[in-house]
Amino acid sequence: MIIRIEPDSDIPIYEQLSNQIIEGIARGVIQPGDSLPSVRAFASDLGVNMHTVNKSYHLLEKKGIIKIVPKSGAIISSPQDFNQSSLDRLKDEYMPLIAESLVVGMSQKQILELVSIIINDIKKN
Repeated sequence: MIIRIEPDSDIPIYEQLSNQIIEGIARGVIQPGDSLPSVRAFASDLGVNMHTVNKSYHLLEKKGIIKIVPKSGAIISSPQDFNQSSLDRLKDEYMPLIAESLVVGMSQKQILELVSIIINDIKKN
């Protein structure tokens, strides 16, 4: 999987990294049970500070996407780990995006169509 970091982006590097790992999992490039590189190795490969990678890994762990196992590293969680707290967290994250979509004039139908397009784009790649 190729990670592209945009240093000039308004999105913090640790979020860019987390988002791209999540996309890699959603696209099937990274599978449940796979290990991510060590923090040090990944930071070196990407040319970023290891604290940035560490922050990304802890964000992914908090979201239940990876498990950090001592002496084994970061392991991609299986989909069965999804639970009510994950659903509640996602609802909280989607709320401002959907509210913004409504504020700029999108209809419910347009929002649902956009979500479908995004899902199809992820599944194609």
